[in-house]
Amino acid sequence: MKAIFYLVTIVSAMTMISCTQQKSAQQPEGLDLSFMDTTAAPGESFYQYATGGWQQINPIPDEYARYGSFDKLREENQQQIQSLIEALGSEEHPAGSNAQKVGDLYRMGIDSVRLNEQGAEPILPQLEAIAAAKDKEDVIRLTAQVSRFAGNPFFGFAVGPDDKNSSMNIVHLYQSGIGMGDRDYYLLEDDHSKSLREAYVKLMETQFRNAGYDEAQAAQAAANVMRIETALAKAHITREMRRIPELNYHKMKVEDLPAAVAPFNWDLYFSEVGASGLDSLNVSHPEPVKAAIAIIEQEPLASLQDYLSWKVINSAAGYLSDAFVEANFEFYGKTLSGSKELRPRWRRTIDAVNGALGEAVGQLYVEQYFPPQAKERMLTLVDNLSIALGERISQLEWMSDETKAKAHEKLATFTVKIGYPDKWKDYTTLEVQDDSYWQNMVRASEFEYAEMISELGQPVDKSKWFMSPQTVNAYYNPSSNEICFPAGILQPPFFYMDGDDAINYGGIGVVIGHEMTHGFDDQGRKFDKEGNLAEWWTADDAARFDERARVLVDHFDAITVLDTVRANGTFTLGENIADQGGMQVSYHAFMKTDQAAAGEAIDGFTPAQRFFLSYAALWAGNVRDAEILRLTKIDPHSLGRWRVDGAVPHVDAWYDAFNITSSDPLWLPKEKRASIW
Repeated sequence: MKAIFYLVTIVSAMTMISCTQQKSAQQPEGLDLSFMDTTAAPGESFYQYATGGWQQINPIPDEYARYGSFDKLREENQQQIQSLIEALGSEEHPAGSNAQKVGDLYRMGIDSVRLNEQGAEPILPQLEAIAAAKDKEDVIRLTAQVSRFAGNPFFGFAVGPDDKNSSMNIVHLYQSGIGMGDRDYYLLEDDHSKSLREAYVKLMETQFRNAGYDEAQAAQAAANVMRIETALAKAHITREMRRIPELNYHKMKVEDLPAAVAPFNWDLYFSEVGASGLDSLNVSHPEPVKAAIAIIEQEPLASLQDYLSWKVINSAAGYLSDAFVEANFEFYGKTLSGSKELRPRWRRTIDAVNGALGEAVGQLYVEQYFPPQAKERMLTLVDNLSIALGERISQLEWMSDETKAKAHEKLATFTVKIGYPDKWKDYTTLEVQDDSYWQNMVRASEFEYAEMISELGQPVDKSKWFMSPQTVNAYYNPSSNEICFPAGILQPPFFYMDGDDAINYGGIGVVIGHEMTHGFDDQGRKFDKEGNLAEWWTADDAARFDERARVLVDHFDAITVLDTVRANGTFTLGENIADQGGMQVSYHAFMKTDQAAAGEAIDGFTPAQRFFLSYAALWAGNVRDAEILRLTKIDPHSLGRWRVDGAVPHVDAWYDAFNITSSDPLWLPKEKRASIW
């Protein structure tokens, strides 16, 4: 499947360091000097200098594995959404209305008494259906059925744009089916990986017992699942390989699947997933899919039933009784991420409601909290950033005129989405009933699945949003060549309606530049203006791009994130290019503003300094050691500290703004700085 490049899928930073703060008597909007650590030298750690005070003021709450400015904004958003939902609960609403559905689902999620009374009861029909399987054909049917509402068993199925014909939707099959998130957790022999495997088996044993298995049955089921998931993991391609679009595109005729991938009852499978009569598809990862089919063929029926049951149990755990929730948190929260305390039930329920009825909640959110003026100012910023990127492309010394012309064409065809969609999603066919929290989440998943299947073989709807308006995030989608900024991110510390240009260009301006640059990073550059995977670069220009990108790979590979663990410059390359490019483009645009021309200091900081301080403030935060290790393995974004200290040394203007010299630890000689966009 083609990637969508999110700015902040997971936000992280480094552990808290004691510091001294200096606070201004009169704070201009958006730059709180108490968040700084002016005892630190900007050339030693700009991250510590710009955010050390924030780290000290905001220690990690026990329910978080990491806590940063993003998390704080997300908390505020949740409080706003909670007030909207609770207001719904104070009135009667027509049956079937969005208000009824949102309010009822929220009430069901926070009703701990009922959830505990029900225990495992909500999942028993699904587990009984799996237990009733008589043969491998039943396993295929169940695999297709479970994939509609739980984590994809064995391999993944999805409908989305054809990488080489982005106007049409096709089926994609891809690697999936493991519960720990990354193949390395199953395969590496270091002590940390071994301890995680032991804890994962313990989780499975506990949850199988919670579902009604006796101790011996639970132990056997957990062993069966671990064996199957390990076999799947062995066949999975690496996270670095998944970043290479051409390695993830293998379009073929359905009739060729037995020879090209593996013999399988493909007709039955596609019928059960709702794709009967399929002519062709993309098998993103042929070898992992082949291995998954071999597992289905070779494993005993009982083991396959345990595996499918685990997919249901693990997907449902967060929507069941406290016993399920607490066991789930013990592994995924404490062991894997380092969190100390389960997040409050109301916050978890807000997340669930947002996931099930995102645009229904978003419509209420926008009406209450998103001023039209914010969209107008954002459009101006986007226009200014687009002009700046265009000028920088024209000035590139390393790119030929031929490739520059096509880069300008791609930039000119960017679609920009701001705030909320023009047309809201219709939830008429989604029912919220008074049976169980989990069954309502199943219906929500099946609603989304039905919407996806309806798109198969149809033209791509490029008006579709991939994030709800209340989401604190942003994205670039290569298949539609679009950048999107939901209403949720258009707040401090990103965007200030009454803030000066320096903090807005250093904040949301860099976010805009970041997403634009994704269209030209190591993945995005391989898609043309129409969103098709196509070679539009000359061979020499592509080679020069790779050479310049290698500078960032090597730079981040040399960073130690914890003890002897290094950052992964290849895996994080796209985000690192977008961070560095976003700063360059936004600073270029900022220099055209009246504030930049006047150069007047505010609160002792020049406009240029305020720009970089605003950027650093986006990544303020603290993170636990376990989460550092987890994010370094699974997150294509660099940790928060290195989105600052790893990125600013490659921006010439930062050196000038803070008088950074060769005696400073962050100093890089000019010839060792990345210069791409």
